[in-house]
Amino acid sequence: MHKTNAMRILELNKIPYKYFEYDVEEDDLSGLTVAKKINANPEEVFKTLVATGDKTGFCVFCIPVEYELNLKKAAAVSNNKSVELIKLKDLQNITGYIRGGCSPIGMKKQFPTYIDETAQLFDEIFVSAGIRGIQIKINPLSLCQITNAKFCDLI
Repeated sequence: MHKTNAMRILELNKIPYKYFEYDVEEDDLSGLTVAKKINANPEEVFKTLVATGDKTGFCVFCIPVEYELNLKKAAAVSNNKSVELIKLKDLQNITGYIRGGCSPIGMKKQFPTYIDETAQLFDEIFVSAGIRGIQIKINPLSLCQITNAKFCDLI
């Protein structure tokens, strides 16, 4: 098993997690496919999106894989007039992660992070471990703590 930076950060901070490995199909990086492969309810599998705000710069949003980020709500919670998702080609440069393997834990820099409030409905949720093919299952409050995030309505 390949231990990721996100996993090392959790261990260093004594935050319990489980990990789930799955086969990656390069032509299908959809979160719904990931949910199926790890046998999880899609409402419990969260994707990590990086956006840029007109006032605050980069910010991170974690939402269930079956939904799209509501940009108006995202702007409001992040104290921006508008936010837009960054271009895919810029993702690795900004975060250190690639598409399909972007974790809210352990980015190059700590950006303001917002987790959809539905995460609080579950004892544990899934987020990327920082590489394609591994998901971390973690308590949403622990995720909020380690990423210094806020729970908000984002969908």
